[in-house]
Order: sequence, then structure tokens, then C-alpha cells
Amino acid sequence: MSDQTTVPAISSEAAAVDLDHPLLEAIRAGVPGLTGLTIGEERGMVQVQLADACRIADVCDYLKNRAPVPFEMLVDVCGIDYWDSEPRFGLVYNLHCLSTNQRVFLKVRVPSGDPCVPTLTGLWRGADWMEREVFDLFGVRFEGHPDLRKVLTPDDLEGHPLRKDFPLGNVDVWPEGADTNTAR
Repeated sequence: MSDQTTVPAISSEAAAVDLDHPLLEAIRAGVPGLTGLTIGEERGMVQVQLADACRIADVCDYLKNRAPVPFEMLVDVCGIDYWDSEPRFGLVYNLHCLSTNQRVFLKVRVPSGDPCVPTLTGLWRGADWMEREVFDLFGVRFEGHPDLRKVLTPDDLEGHPLRKDFPLGNVDVWPEGADTNTAR
């Protein structure tokens, strides 16, 4: 058994932002100079919104290596296109603490002009393919990534298919002569 403490969830009746939440205070203490940090809960899951996307690697390093409850597993990195707002793109990092079976979702937003955040491949090797997928489908770059290239779409496809401004219908995304009836 682990002697790790649990991260208390915010009650459903609590406000969307709780400035006295222990996880929020731990992150602030562990990552100096961090501003624009809010925490909330949705459907029983703790969500931390980070205003400065450039600090995501610092926050993840703290949560993985130095936090009282270590979130040692990166489960997923998801991209979101908020089309009509700026910053346009959102990233959600799903972290899991194996010893307490708790999750925390870190959220950041990046502008459409230069959608770029630091890579997490130095913390989690599994971030490699997750970041490549977000790069391929949304066009968000991960600075410092060791091999940032397409992973799901053809190399000659222009654009990013999960962006809401990607053209739909009658778009031949496969190279000429490709057999689209077989798995790649």
C-alpha cells in the first residue's frame, strides 16, 4: 500500500473555480512563477486550466516527479478546435496516478497564428505518438519533439483534417493510384 494522500475532488455544489484546492496550491508551490491557473471539476473529474501553454512541461514535470500524489502516467493528449474563438486550439492532457487511481486533466489553449507548445517526450516516451497525432490532425506543433511528422494522413495531404475549416466533400486525400480499400 502506498502512503500517498489522495487529491480531494471539488464537490458538485462548489464553484467552477476553487482557489483553495490542495492540488492547485501544490502546483503553485511546486512551479514558481506560474500565473493564470484555475481548477474545477466536471463529472467528478479534476480539471486544471493553465493560462500559459509554454509552462505545460513544467507543470507536468512537477505532477509526475515532485507532487505529493505523483501522476506518473500520461494517458492521452487530445486536440480541440474552438473555431470561432481565440486562442483557437485547446489541448487536454489526461494524467493518471497509478497508486491512487486518480486522474487530472490539464487544459491549455494555443493561438491559431502559431499553435505551438513544448513537447512532453522528455517526460513520457509515449507522448511521441500522441503529439504526432495532434500535429497531424490539428496542426499544433510541439517544440523540441524528436520526430514531429505526420502519423495518420498521407504526406502529400495539405491541411489538417480535424480543423473545422478543413474542406469537406469531393476532396481526394489519397495519392493517385493508392488502393483505398486496403489497410495501410
